[in-house]
Amino acid sequence: MNAPLPDVSLTDIAPTLRPLQWVGMQSIDIPVTLEEVGYRRELHARADVQVNLPTPHIKGIHMSRLYQLLDKLSHGMALSPARLHELLEAMIDSHHDCHTQSARLRLNVDLLVRRPALVTQGLSGWKSYPLRIDAELIDGTFHCQLRVRVDYSSTCPCSAALSRQLIANAFLQEFGRTAQVEPSVVASWLQQFASLATPHSQRSEAEVTVSLPSDAEMLGALKLIECIEHAVGTPVQTAVKRADEQEFAALNGQNLMFVEDAARRIEAALFAYTEPQVHVRHLESLHPHDAVAWTMPA
Repeated sequence: MNAPLPDVSLTDIAPTLRPLQWVGMQSIDIPVTLEEVGYRRELHARADVQVNLPTPHIKGIHMSRLYQLLDKLSHGMALSPARLHELLEAMIDSHHDCHTQSARLRLNVDLLVRRPALVTQGLSGWKSYPLRIDAELIDGTFHCQLRVRVDYSSTCPCSAALSRQLIANAFLQEFGRTAQVEPSVVASWLQQFASLATPHSQRSEAEVTVSLPSDAEMLGALKLIECIEHAVGTPVQTAVKRADEQEFAALNGQNLMFVEDAARRIEAALFAYTEPQVHVRHLESLHPHDAVAWTMPA
């Protein structure tokens, strides 16, 4: 019973002598701590972790070593690029007998934030923002990226113009031969017929990826999310009453946008970030397909 346990990953030779670019695990459940300005919360993450296996004759890596090192992310310290850099270095060091030179990590997390209603005091609800953190250390070069997804509402400018034309034509048909119309009569007509035609709008998604400084003390996810939401002007809401819904309708009316407009707005707002990448998707209510746009790579 005291005999050493066999480790065929070290004692057996690989049947096919070829190096492997990446070897490791995917979808490991782990709690992580996210700390931002005014925010600290433990969240559920799914982690992918791999190292390279450059030596052709070595049969396999040490999965348990990677798992144990990854588990240190669950010890309550906040995520940061600097901490992920240290973790990747430790993963490479743990595989010196495999001649490993590179490691990478991906974390998928849902960031939960409580958001207030637009108008109603004391009313709020939870909103989830999917995050993806990619960190890699390849031949001594570290790179870390943060990807966030923000949901918003988009109202089509073309559809709005067509709707306005129909309403204007109906107004002229009703009052075109009248020299003067009392404002109260116009207001009454508008209340009844202003929705004769309505522009189409839809829930939309902005997916933004930015590179993070290697020495950053925090991820800055909330700051990035707020930058995107401010750029589009119509982030989706949680708890609402009628006054909040009316305000949301006004925001949509003041922020008509094609998918191209949304992509350009967001890109322009990201001037302070390194290597921003923007992908927007409008889940069309007019069509059975989506409208999409990407910005040019930096």
